[in-house]
Amino acid sequence: MEFSKIISIAGKPGLFQVISQSKNAIIVQGINDTKRVAINATQNVSLLENIAIYTYEEDLPLLSVFKAIFEKTNGEKAISHKESGAKLTEFFSGVLPNYDDERVYTSNIKKVIQWFNILVDAGMDFSAVQEEASAEEAE
Repeated sequence: MEFSKIISIAGKPGLFQVISQSKNAIIVQGINDTKRVAINATQNVSLLENIAIYTYEEDLPLLSVFKAIFEKTNGEKAISHKESGAKLTEFFSGVLPNYDDERVYTSNIKKVIQWFNILVDAGMDFSAVQEEASAEEAE
């Protein structure tokens, strides 16, 4: 599973992996199941690698945030995204102490943790993903 091919679709729960493209649609497969769906151009789609979290210094790519959570949890799932806002904020500030708490809302933290847990359940190894990205940049 390539991190660069994982997307979120507005209005649909979970994460999806891009399988192929046609002239008018993108064929995606759910991360947690094997259902394939055609997504047309009118639906709002976000590549996870294009998402960043606001910090006081700079915007931090979502992959870097996932890697920090992966190290904090030793490769295990993080806390549930259904925990209280205070617990989610406390956990997130432990992972990313310099995040901009005025621009990163609890709903954003909830979504990041939910996505992280989905990817861990699917067997994503974030340390390997980081190495792949570094290797591609070196070439």
